[in-house]
Amino acid sequence: MDFKTITEQSRQAVTEIIEAAHLSEGSLFVIGCSSSEVLGSQIGTATNMDSAKAIYDGIIPVLRAHGILPAAQCCEHLNRALVVDRSTMIRFGFEQVNAIPQPNHAGGAFATECYNRFEDPVLVESVNARADAGIDIGGTMIGMHIRSVVVPLRISLRKIGEAPIICARRRPKYVGGSRAIYDEKLM
Repeated sequence: MDFKTITEQSRQAVTEIIEAAHLSEGSLFVIGCSSSEVLGSQIGTATNMDSAKAIYDGIIPVLRAHGILPAAQCCEHLNRALVVDRSTMIRFGFEQVNAIPQPNHAGGAFATECYNRFEDPVLVESVNARADAGIDIGGTMIGMHIRSVVVPLRISLRKIGEAPIICARRRPKYVGGSRAIYDEKLM
């Protein structure tokens, strides 16, 4: 597997999502990632830290450069808890839980990579459906973390490595019925 290509695909995907979702500084962005799927294996069967590092190197610097706050989803063995910076936890009032993600036991490779590389990482039980957008790399089910109304987002890429990706953003709820006029930039 060419990890440089995975990094470039990850960078391209997150850049397109930021633009298409109209994200701004302070937005919360959730990343779910199966390093196994990236390498062409079934989720949870071939955890790979090199794959996780390549994706981290593509996504996190772009988010940080835009002032967007990352939240890395753990696997189902940690109930899809998320790795965030302590400052993000405090800002949003999230509840910290006591676990440290591990690549082969509970948490997954990408969450472990984030926990090891964030400046002051913590694990939170939930982001209370407060994320503004996200990327699901390999079918990790991130939708529960995004604010209503979750809208699928199509970008030019369909895969990172061998993993199918699903991108999503939020849009404000429509109110007012047929007589209402809506802001096209928010649709």
